Formats: sequence, structure tokens, C-alpha cells
Amino acid sequence: MTGRQSIVLNGDLGSGKSTVSIELSKRLGLRRISVGDLYREMAQRRQMTTLQLNLHAELDQAVDGYVDQLQQDIADSGEQLIVDSRLAWHFFRDALKIHMITEPTEAARRVLARPSGPAESYASVEEAKAKLHERSESERGRFILRYGVDKAKLRNYDLICDTTRASAMEVVEHVIAAFEGSLGKEVLRDSPPLLLLDPGRIYPSQEIQGLRGLWESDFVADVAQAGEAALEPLSIGYTGSEFFVVDGHRRLSAALRNGFKLVPGRLVAEVDEPVVAGRSAIEFFQAEVGLGAIYDWDAAHNVSLPLPEHVLAQAEAAPADPLLTSEAGISS
Repeated sequence: MTGRQSIVLNGDLGSGKSTVSIELSKRLGLRRISVGDLYREMAQRRQMTTLQLNLHAELDQAVDGYVDQLQQDIADSGEQLIVDSRLAWHFFRDALKIHMITEPTEAARRVLARPSGPAESYASVEEAKAKLHERSESERGRFILRYGVDKAKLRNYDLICDTTRASAMEVVEHVIAAFEGSLGKEVLRDSPPLLLLDPGRIYPSQEIQGLRGLWESDFVADVAQAGEAALEPLSIGYTGSEFFVVDGHRRLSAALRNGFKLVPGRLVAEVDEPVVAGRSAIEFFQAEVGLGAIYDWDAAHNVSLPLPEHVLAQAEAAPADPLLTSEAGISS
């Protein structure tokens, strides 16, 4: 066991927090509390959508005050719990803190597919995606202003889990393994968070030529036989929106070749933190992750990484380059 008293979960809207927390409650025999359910009930009583209540809460501190006191009382109770809440990680000290993420369009599809209610209803994937982003940013700004904490900062958490392709049951198994101390023990102890990322969403920071000979070797088969849980954690940087490999391209490539849905990682730097030679994660990403590397990586692994903003900007600035224009979809 990790020695943690409770498990608290937050994360992207549509990332599957409710499903995972319900199953964790069943598997571990712990009572589950969902602050999100309470929040939706509050919105319905006020005849508001959840987004409207979020925007209202920016002006009316009584909304957050009620929810805060509720969470503080729960945390102070000492009861071992599963808590699904945007801010429980801030109130709970003795807990395994899980942050769940997913690709925004996939999150919008999930939210659109579930039964809608008066507090949450969308007409299209595009509307759902836009509204979910607006709602998340409203919460983020409110939390920074009122509590001085940024829910988007990965170092607030013990475990980051990408649910874009991994099923809820797969996520549950990983969370339980981390909770019981059989997964990522060293990372969780020495340098949290432990990252469990979809390999198809991680950008390379070196050219594909560096992997020459890998796919003909026994390495890919050895990785397949050992399984994703046995993979040595990759060294990962995070820009605030994109994950990229600092060290571990061979392992990432093998994971993709074997169809792994999750790979373990250790966070080297996020946003303004330095990666190497004083370069921040954002600066490193912009300098080392280019269109050619992305294109070759996609082709070699049958993935489709979205072009980052700095690559699109380069394409717009150099429309005469046939590689840039064809791959970025920009016509001269």
C-alpha cells in the first residue's frame, strides 16, 4: 500500500472521472462522494446550466464557499473515501491525487453521447468542445484567483492518466496498482507525478533516423512480452497542452508498434520549468519538435499528431516550402 488514506480524482470534463470513481468505490469498498453531482444539483435548483453557475460563481463567493466548506468537512472527517471533485486535491492532504486527461474532441463526443439534463446540454461536438473549454477555463481562473492554485499544473497531482483510448477498467486497474504500491512506486515516492499517457499523443523531439534498426531488432518483441506496466518510464516534457519525449524515443516507438494504450512517464519539466541548458519546456518543444519530425513519426507509427501552433506559424511564414504547405494544408 502507498499509505494514502483516500483517492481523489479530478480532470478534464469528459475524461471519465465518474465512471472510474464509481468502479474504484466498488473494487476497494470505499464510499464515493461526487462534488460534481452536488454542483449539478445546485445548478438545477437555480435553473442554470453548469457553465452559467460557474460564471455566476465568479461573482458570488457564496457558491464556492458552500462547496469549499463541504469538501473541507469531508477531508477533516478522516474517513477513507473515493472523491470525485475538481478541487479535492487542494483540501485532502493524505490522499492519492489523480488527474485524468483526454483529447478534447473525444471528451466532447463522450459528453454529447451521455443523457443530457437541464444543467448540461449541447447541440453538436463543436459546441460541446467549446463550452467544455469555456467551463474549464472559468473554473481554472476562479481557482487561481480565490485559492492561488492552478488545477492545470501537473505537479499538483500524484498520477496523471490519459483516458483518450484506455478503457475505464484499464484506468481503474492502473489506479489500484498505484494505490497499492505495485505501479510507479519510485516515481510516486521521489518525483511525482507518475504519468500514464497515450503514446499516440506524445510528440517526438528527435528525427526518426535515430531509431534506425530498432524495428528489425528484438527490442519491440521484448517490450511486447513484458507489457506496458514493465516499461521504464519515459522522460516527458509538457508545454501546458502538448506532451513530448525528452528521453525514451525507442521505448515510445516500441509501445506504438505494439499497440499500447498507455505508457509510463516521469515529468522532466512543464511549461516554464527548464528542460536542458536553461530552455523551458515550451522553448524546448518549439525548438526541437518540427514538421518533418512529426510527419516522419506519424508515417512510421500510423498515428496523426495535430500540428502545434508554432509549426503552423512556420508553415504560414514559408508558404513556398512544398512540405510545409502540403502537410499543414496551406495553399499559396
